[in-house]
Amino acid sequence: MVNSILSKSLSTYSPISLDEMETVKLMNRVDTKYVCHESLLPAILKQAQADYLVQEVAGKRVATYDTVYYDTDNLEMYIRHHDQQLVRRKVRIRTYLDTGDEYLEIKKKNNHGRTKKKRIPFNSEAPVNEFITKHTPYQWTKLHPTERTDFERITLVNKDKTERLTIDMNLRFEACDNQTTADLGPLVIIELKRDGLQPSKMQHILRDLRIFPMKISKYCMGVTMTIPTIKHNRFKEKLIKLNKLCRNLTLQ
Repeated sequence: MVNSILSKSLSTYSPISLDEMETVKLMNRVDTKYVCHESLLPAILKQAQADYLVQEVAGKRVATYDTVYYDTDNLEMYIRHHDQQLVRRKVRIRTYLDTGDEYLEIKKKNNHGRTKKKRIPFNSEAPVNEFITKHTPYQWTKLHPTERTDFERITLVNKDKTERLTIDMNLRFEACDNQTTADLGPLVIIELKRDGLQPSKMQHILRDLRIFPMKISKYCMGVTMTIPTIKHNRFKEKLIKLNKLCRNLTLQ
């Protein structure tokens, strides 16, 4: 739950609606991720207030997400990320719990570091097989639920509409096969999404607060923390860094 301090900080922002957000989809973008302790959020929000808008849906400025990631039997998409393959994909069904909307989404990172996202509404009439076959080398019938994540998200947009910032809090993971659970405690994942390398006020704010970029995947961290039999040698150093940021984070 969002505490009163964050609620007060968010109340000072001018809102942007979902319809207005259509102009800042940034479906082909450059992503930069950061991880910090939740205690730094009030300072971030205070310094960004003059230059950013906050997404508001049905009067709420914090959205709740539920996401199920799909992978092959041998977790090929996870393994490609672990093995540092430049071209990689994620397939997921994301549910926006505040509105009830569900989307089947494919995220592809190319060998130039750019991320492209494709999505369709997920329902009984959705052309799921065709969508997966067209945009991935996989078949829908060969994929299965692997990892569930849920979290709360604040979305900020700069007033020039050239970037979007998501702040994910209260991150929880669950392995779909064995129901093992884990969480990131008081850590938050911040993701700066820009159409190319546009100048960013937020980059300066984060740097001034000594919050530096960190490559991190919610899917890969969830798998690593809830499926201990999977190989994760390349993620051990990242887990140690996360543990230093959050001393009470339990590692497998």
